[in-house]
Amino acid sequence: MQTLKTFLLAAAATLAVVTSAFAADTLKMGIEGAYPPFNNKDASGQVVGFDVEIGNALCAKMKVTCEVVTSDWDGIIPALNAQKFDFLISSMSITEERKQAVDFTNPYYSNKLQFIAPKATNLGADNESIKQALNGKTIGAQRATLSGTWLEDNWGDAVTVKLYDSQENAFLDLASGRVDALLGDKYASYEWLKSKEGQNFEFKGEPLPGDDKIGIAVRKDDPLREKLNEALKEIIADGTYKKINDKYFPFSIL
Repeated sequence: MQTLKTFLLAAAATLAVVTSAFAADTLKMGIEGAYPPFNNKDASGQVVGFDVEIGNALCAKMKVTCEVVTSDWDGIIPALNAQKFDFLISSMSITEERKQAVDFTNPYYSNKLQFIAPKATNLGADNESIKQALNGKTIGAQRATLSGTWLEDNWGDAVTVKLYDSQENAFLDLASGRVDALLGDKYASYEWLKSKEGQNFEFKGEPLPGDDKIGIAVRKDDPLREKLNEALKEIIADGTYKKINDKYFPFSIL
């Protein structure tokens, strides 16, 4: 099963010579398309969500047209470096390992990791109690994410870690009882808990320590990074960002 480290090695192996994409009239933005409410496909197959709307707002400020290109999560950094798209806006955490393969803009939102499990399951009030209650059980997370890496590094000796190719598949297994709990991004879990499938589940414990910063990735040394940073400042200053934020969340995620 692919780890974050092998994921990044594959990305580095596909690094292409950087050419600036900003000279073009159209920019392609890479998105997974399986991570609601940030990015997912609607009934017509169109990719929608917070990431898409932020990306379109940035392109509007840069006076270019945006096109969405979807990619499986495991191969999304290699696809960027292979020039399948010009920038990657898919709720990706900024990490030192990933920064070896790509450059990131300033964060466009912040996130926390938190456990979710059935409401009827008493796991205690804190994360240490949760670990004891889930000893020997199975916890799910999406592969090649902070959640999956954290579970393997910190609780791998106490629980069975089951990794998924998408967050949607992880939620499906939680709902069907094939895992006992999930660790995931708080805001994606927040959206799922409001759904029919998630109504019998809830957050458990407190968010894990640490602030997870989410950035837009570009190829190494691409000047598009600074153009995106300038556009991000503009949409925050003129209220565009808040309007998009408020469409998806009743609180600020910036």
